[in-house]
Amino acid sequence: MELRQLRYFVTVADELNFGRAAERLHIAGPSLSQQIKALERDLKVTLFERDRRSVALTPAGAALLPDARALVAQADELRRRASGLAVSDPVRIGYVNWCPTDWAQRAAGVAQLRVDTWVMPSHTQAARVADNSLDLAICWVQNADLDALGLEARLLGVDRLYALQAGADEAPVAAADTVVMVDADAQRWSSWNRYGEQFAAATGARVMRTDDGGVTGPTFFEHVRLLGRPVLNNPKGQDVALPRGLVRRPVVDPAPLWTWSLVWRRGEADAVVHAVIDEFTRGVGDLGLAEPSVWLPDDDPHHPGGHGGG
Repeated sequence: MELRQLRYFVTVADELNFGRAAERLHIAGPSLSQQIKALERDLKVTLFERDRRSVALTPAGAALLPDARALVAQADELRRRASGLAVSDPVRIGYVNWCPTDWAQRAAGVAQLRVDTWVMPSHTQAARVADNSLDLAICWVQNADLDALGLEARLLGVDRLYALQAGADEAPVAAADTVVMVDADAQRWSSWNRYGEQFAAATGARVMRTDDGGVTGPTFFEHVRLLGRPVLNNPKGQDVALPRGLVRRPVVDPAPLWTWSLVWRRGEADAVVHAVIDEFTRGVGDLGLAEPSVWLPDDDPHHPGGHGGG
């Protein structure tokens, strides 16, 4: 029996889904199944009842779960103490609307996290890192922002934006045939306005300006209905349930990508902050940014042809 197998057991018990557990653990699904089976052999009990549709703890699994959790927690605490990190201040991290679902697990054994509840726009969160109100932030930035604020960035996530349209046609739509809504409130929507205007300039999409905050949410849906054309969706509403009568249409030629960066101060001396950065970005890869059919701004720090971040 190995500690990592106990950690795998606890994660599967949390998710009751091997696929989601494998994603959280950053391992392949078949490897996770093999490790659970090996643990069951070592313990001589069956921990999960599983079929193609469901996963459930057996009575033996439910009985052993509290002890397994305690052992994993003790091992994490020992690791923090051994690394000299247990007495460090929590790492302060902020975000906009997207964040990893498993950031507590990723940081376990490395640092304590203090997730900031003040959810603000990307440019505000980046500025808060620069002025030391936060240690890290997950936000959208461009190289110009990094240079102006003295920040570094690594890729953490990507949203593939789509268009919304009234009707039933869910066929792909060319980027040039979409509308991009930007808002007169540049303070609140600075990042989206820049992205939208750069997208329109690069693809020939039409820009529509509004002063009612209707670049996302219910007012945005009303604009989509009135326009009757495919409108590029703001990433803030990426996973929002759609009202009746609106459909998502993939955008092609090219497909717009919105990147989420993990940003920190240049010259950051705290080893704990760097440990969290490494844990959060390990194995991220390019997330499809190098595909020839996609688009992102030339000044995006993760653009394959750009000078990039840290």
